[in-house]
Amino acid sequence: MKVLVTGSSGLIGSEAVEHFDGQGHEVFGVDNNMRRVFFGSAGDTLWNLERLKSVCKRFTHAAIDIRDRAAIEELFSARRFELIVHCAAQPSHDKAREIPLLDFEVNALGTVNLLEATRQHCREAVFVFLSTNKVYGEAPNEIPLKELETRYDYARAEDSDGVDETCRIDRTLHSLFGASKAAADLVAQEYGRYFNMKVGVFRGGCLTGPSHSGVELHGFLSYLVKAALSGARYSIYGYKGKQVRDNIHSHDVVRAIEEFAANPRPGEVYNLGGGRANSTSVLEAVSRIEQLSGRKLDWHYVDQARKGDHICYISNLAKFKCHYPNWNITRSLDTILEEMVAYQRAQQFHSAAK
Repeated sequence: MKVLVTGSSGLIGSEAVEHFDGQGHEVFGVDNNMRRVFFGSAGDTLWNLERLKSVCKRFTHAAIDIRDRAAIEELFSARRFELIVHCAAQPSHDKAREIPLLDFEVNALGTVNLLEATRQHCREAVFVFLSTNKVYGEAPNEIPLKELETRYDYARAEDSDGVDETCRIDRTLHSLFGASKAAADLVAQEYGRYFNMKVGVFRGGCLTGPSHSGVELHGFLSYLVKAALSGARYSIYGYKGKQVRDNIHSHDVVRAIEEFAANPRPGEVYNLGGGRANSTSVLEAVSRIEQLSGRKLDWHYVDQARKGDHICYISNLAKFKCHYPNWNITRSLDTILEEMVAYQRAQQFHSAAK
């Protein structure tokens, strides 16, 4: 296949590049390192691009801005892609309020540019859009909760498996990031349903892994591991540190994309995260990372929750597992954390050796 990956130097994008390149496909990556613009030098992804160039055999990269419709049009007219994996985004819940126009242009306009180019030049291609659970806004916070010693959890047995795709996405506070991604999410569904194109939408929980350029404003586990090993001070915002997220390794995300691409369902939406087994509160994650690293985290509590934040969010995976029974979570939370700690230690060693 000819595969296009946007955001190819990011966490999921780079995992997709490696995966499909390893299978012998021709992979074209689009990434203009906007993450550095959003987050400064800590968010720079050039290190990951250089890594991909060194390990991949059929990978071509271009620093195209997905907001540039003419450039996207030129790319699609020159190459007939059979799979488009759209990961490029302004990914921060909090950063969006400082850059609302840029956030919307990247997340919403960039997505419709890619969808329309696909429709005009390769409408039989499979198009996978990486959306977010933030499209649900604060609606998941309406699920009855109970407070336990180290986490919040769902109070009712019927909610135990988490939030499913029937959760509403409107009439609730989102954050501007959640709103721009919801716009992209809806237009992606529309290209699937209205034009009967092979578009799939994945509403991600906490997507993570060692290739994450985690920063304070985005990349929960990655940034937490960095803080623990570097001695940086970490801030816990609100809810007593008991807010819960489910975490999924980038490999399992790409495997889900691969399953969908093999048997696409036009316009379908799936929640994609680690599920209950891979869920953790901030307090629990801090404790586990301290055990793994042998270092105490320097953290302090800020008694002000992030606006529009989820108190407890676990992805209900039943729908995707029903449609794609060959897929399952293969990396446990402990495995993810062990891998991230080892990777961060190796990065620090290489930096010190230079």
